[in-house]
Amino acid sequence: MTATASPAPAARTGRSRHLAGTGTLLRFALRRDRVMIPVWVAVNALMVLSMPNTIKGLYATPAERADLMRQMATNASLRAMVGPVFGDSLGALTAWRVGVYAGALAAVMSLLVVVRHTRDEEESGRQELVSSGMVGRRAPLTAALLAAAVANAALALLITAGLAGQGAPGALAFGLGVAGVGMVFATMAAIVAQLTESARLARGLTSAVLGAAFVLRAAGDSATDGGTAQAFSTGGGSSVLTWVSPLGWLENLRAFAGERWWVLLLFAAAAVVQAGVAYELAGRRDIGMSFLPTRPGPARGHIGTAGALAWRLQRGSVLGWSVGFFVAGVVYGGMADGAAQLVGDNAKAREIFQRMGGQAGLTDAFLAAMVGMLGLVAALHVVSSVLRLSGEESSGRAEPVLAGAVGRLRWAAGHLLLAFGGSVLIMLLAGLGLAVGHGKQVGPVLGACLVQVAGVWVVGGVAVLLHGVLPRGAVAAWGVAGAVLLIGWIGPALDVPQLVLDLSPFGHLPKLPGGRMEWGPVGVLSALAVLLVAGGLAGLRRRDIGG
Repeated sequence: MTATASPAPAARTGRSRHLAGTGTLLRFALRRDRVMIPVWVAVNALMVLSMPNTIKGLYATPAERADLMRQMATNASLRAMVGPVFGDSLGALTAWRVGVYAGALAAVMSLLVVVRHTRDEEESGRQELVSSGMVGRRAPLTAALLAAAVANAALALLITAGLAGQGAPGALAFGLGVAGVGMVFATMAAIVAQLTESARLARGLTSAVLGAAFVLRAAGDSATDGGTAQAFSTGGGSSVLTWVSPLGWLENLRAFAGERWWVLLLFAAAAVVQAGVAYELAGRRDIGMSFLPTRPGPARGHIGTAGALAWRLQRGSVLGWSVGFFVAGVVYGGMADGAAQLVGDNAKAREIFQRMGGQAGLTDAFLAAMVGMLGLVAALHVVSSVLRLSGEESSGRAEPVLAGAVGRLRWAAGHLLLAFGGSVLIMLLAGLGLAVGHGKQVGPVLGACLVQVAGVWVVGGVAVLLHGVLPRGAVAAWGVAGAVLLIGWIGPALDVPQLVLDLSPFGHLPKLPGGRMEWGPVGVLSALAVLLVAGGLAGLRRRDIGG
């Protein structure tokens, strides 16, 4: 008996050796993310928990909610945007209205956490120093996945507790479903982090998979011929494309509408399988290496300026955002007439659209609201692009560049030109997409999108100022962008005071198309952006690089 039992302790010792230091690394990861994770969780939970009261104000009676279900069953464009409706209760309508977006936000949060504590650490060289101590080979990846699990568990808990009044089983199912999407993309990011040599590429590829999941879900929902609300409630709203996407799984969990608890097994199975693949890949490579190494450049370089180097580093991001905004513009433009049909005589819904898009016709108000939303998302692009400067500094790649005949302002100017010029490009393409999708108002829609650039530049200017003056606090620019997005997205639906809306630069821009053009606010915001950038560059000139 002793001889046969002896391998078990040895096996346990081997497994514990591979996981040595996991607890310490997890505590360190949570300490590093003590701001980022709570902000992501709070924003996502607030978006979800604010929706029942909003829906109650929009569709107060059972008859109005039943009419909404009938209209959604025959409106393919809006099903593509938010998915099908499976029930007419407040809980079911909440899951319908924000479920896809809550799952997408959980996915983005999770992939950022995992990549930050895996590939980012290896790329900076810190992981090699940590692994030289008493740290197991699988401890860093385990700690990263556990950090993502903690974040998603907190999100599930808040959603479940907040929506419990709408029905405890549905609230639990919805909370677990949103967390399940997050963990699927956390483990997917863990795989991509083993395959790629760059953290930026790992984030980009995982985000591209998330975008593909959204497109597949939208295509499946819009292509399904539900015909009636009853068809959706009995399963007619599901298609093969919807089932391919984890976001589609969240829909088909059907929280508050006859929960399908077995769908949670899909999330669990996908997360377990992908985590197993990530562990297997991690065990087969050296620290700092990857299965898809960066392609070597030509024997003779052709990058002669700091601007050319910035373009080489950021061209993939700029092109990706450009394509995404054009496609989003086409989709939203095609929904304009369908939105007017959906709102119909609902005074509350009309009022929200008009608060978001100005006091104009409903179609113009919808287009203006979508233009504003694209502007808010473009603020995320400009922050990401500006903070590439921080990434170059923290990784030590900026010092060799500045050691040559390149001044700090020239080095920064290359990245800032792409950040601020790229925001103009993506908003222009968004306008073209809206015009193509809507089939009319080309000039007014293009002008409306370009007006949003002033607000985008202000957020970008804040990022430049933080990077130049407080480099260690530059990450706070994400908090600024997130707050602006939250105010612009949820504020009008909650009918928050105008004073709160005015905290966002986008709250001062004219509501176009359909509204009256006001050059004064656009000029003031543009001047403010210039001052913020100038202050940031002045701080960059005076401080130590990497300090």
